[in-house]
Amino acid sequence: MNSGDVHLLVVDDDERIRGLLQKFLIRSGFVVTVARDAAQARRLLAGLEFDLIVLDVMMPGEDGISLTRDLRSRMQVPILLLTAKGEAANRIEGLEAGADDYLVKPFEPKELLLRINAILRRVPQARPEAAAPKVLHLGGVRYDMDRGELWRGESLVRLTATEAALMRLFANAPGVAVSRERLVGDLGREDVAQERAVDVQITRLRRKIEEDPKSPRYLQTVRGEGYMLAPD
Repeated sequence: MNSGDVHLLVVDDDERIRGLLQKFLIRSGFVVTVARDAAQARRLLAGLEFDLIVLDVMMPGEDGISLTRDLRSRMQVPILLLTAKGEAANRIEGLEAGADDYLVKPFEPKELLLRINAILRRVPQARPEAAAPKVLHLGGVRYDMDRGELWRGESLVRLTATEAALMRLFANAPGVAVSRERLVGDLGREDVAQERAVDVQITRLRRKIEEDPKSPRYLQTVRGEGYMLAPD
């Protein structure tokens, strides 16, 4: 996906920050639309399709986490949250709500660009039909390795970009424990909450795979080694 084909929605109540981000991202080759609050973002989302949303957490009215949780229940667009430095709990809450990543204010514009591109790379792209797709069976769920899709019966299970990246990592090495350090590195996380963030993603992924997420059968914890996918 070329940046010129990518439409971003930037949601921030600070007019100065909103304008700076819009100018920077347009110069970086993206198509950019801005919104001042959740209400305006909802109106835009009702009529336009976006490839990624950059969303501030602390806004008057509906906050970014509430908006993330609602959007995630009905659409697949990746979401990058912007959080203030002291909001560690909000960052974890945002991931649990369905955000794909977060960035702590203040940040360098180049880091925002790197995060956006990293998320877009993780989003599964449409691929030609494969003659014999590789499928992993996980009880009542199946994972199509070629398409990066998780299915329960005839229903497609929605994965965030980060969850999709985790499934690809695990599916490429079924039955092999993958360390937290490798997961952190492959997901491109470099902050102090990195391992906790991975644990949150694993917990969310288990809810989509396991019959009983608290006693996982397919996405197992291997003590002292990390996590392992154990298909049927």
